[in-house]
Amino acid sequence: MSGKLKPKLKKSEVNKLQKKNKLMDVAYNLFTTRGINDTYISDITNEAGVAKGTFYLYFKDKYHLREIIVLRKSCAILKEALEAANKHHFEVLSDEVIFFINHIIDYLKKDKKLLKLIHKNLTWSIYRKGLYEKDEYEEFTQIYHQFLTKMDGNENLTVDAEKLLFIIIELAGGVCYNSIILEEPANIDDMKPVLFETIKKILG
Repeated sequence: MSGKLKPKLKKSEVNKLQKKNKLMDVAYNLFTTRGINDTYISDITNEAGVAKGTFYLYFKDKYHLREIIVLRKSCAILKEALEAANKHHFEVLSDEVIFFINHIIDYLKKDKKLLKLIHKNLTWSIYRKGLYEKDEYEEFTQIYHQFLTKMDGNENLTVDAEKLLFIIIELAGGVCYNSIILEEPANIDDMKPVLFETIKKILG
């Protein structure tokens, strides 16, 4: 982590942040139980106990809100996985990537609602958005560039590191969703060895 100290927020800013977080918490619960199509902005504001106009101070619409929730939830998981990985020393890049992905898989096995929300809505364009908004999604930016730097330094790789990282993310995400939610073509514990062996071959 950067170790930078963030300035203390004013009381008005704290109140705004609390309202925004409350809206996101309520929306997350509604999106993962009802689905976004059956969730209306009035449902979110009523349950959060705020005026409907307050919603539009922070979000363009419910789809924008979902995008922010997906990025924030993803960043929290990535941060936890990074902290776990940093406690170990890896000689080989593929071992670090596999450890990292395995930690995320084990997390999502325990939270299938979150997995459904992330898998359906975490597109590459949202990844890019997270990279540009560095202050808000610092962990995401740090992890992304950390792996890109290590992949660029891998003499065995002969393809563009960013494109390769995209493929690994899509591969792991697809296997994770299908094996945990659908148990197809097998449960995730049976699929892990195949996934990890594939990642080893991709990274050389």
